[in-house]
Amino acid sequence: MASQSIRIGVMAPSSCSYLAEQEESVAVVLNPELHTDRGYGFLVQSGFRRSGNNIYRPYCRACTACHSLRVDTFGFIPSRSQKRHLSQLKRLKVELKDKMDTEWFDLYERYISARHRNGSMYPASKQDFSSFVQSDWQTSKYLHLYENGTLIAIAVTDVLENGYSAIYSFFEPEHPWSLGSLCVLAQIKQARTNDIPWLYLGFQIDACSAMNYKQKFKPHQRYVAGSWKDGDQF
Repeated sequence: MASQSIRIGVMAPSSCSYLAEQEESVAVVLNPELHTDRGYGFLVQSGFRRSGNNIYRPYCRACTACHSLRVDTFGFIPSRSQKRHLSQLKRLKVELKDKMDTEWFDLYERYISARHRNGSMYPASKQDFSSFVQSDWQTSKYLHLYENGTLIAIAVTDVLENGYSAIYSFFEPEHPWSLGSLCVLAQIKQARTNDIPWLYLGFQIDACSAMNYKQKFKPHQRYVAGSWKDGDQF
């Protein structure tokens, strides 16, 4: 895409959802011509993220802890534990679909009730989920994981020109395997199969333990100070 001027609106600061005693603010893209699958693909390469129809990235005056992170799918080298997860993944059936199976909400409701009862997405709502993960202009796919014919996980994945963007995953909360990691590994595998070089995992915050799983997928890059940098630098 040719050079494009980006107009943003900055939201008022509020309590940070990830770091105690910090305030967060976000810059939201206002250009209507960039609210397309191609425009968003361009913005993702500049550290932006999508929530519903909104495209945003952190814009915090006193904090720069959030870094967009993307995994090099072609160069990905699994760790010892990830090799074990890949062995588990081979025992599952994985399908990338245009729509979610009809039983998706039952799985989602169990996940939210077990893992996020104190969060803003509880109680589970089809309308809230749709407004968060779906968009009027972005093509999304739904990666389904099945064990012996039973749906155990779904990973919502945006399909971009040069990458996949992991939007949200939910899974059987009582399953003994690390299904969140399996969802990422399944997305990496699907990306490599389809010659997709990058998997964007959203924002990495080192001081937030809930985010630390992302940096375990190597090699990866972080978007810092206007450019992508080797993740091993951090």
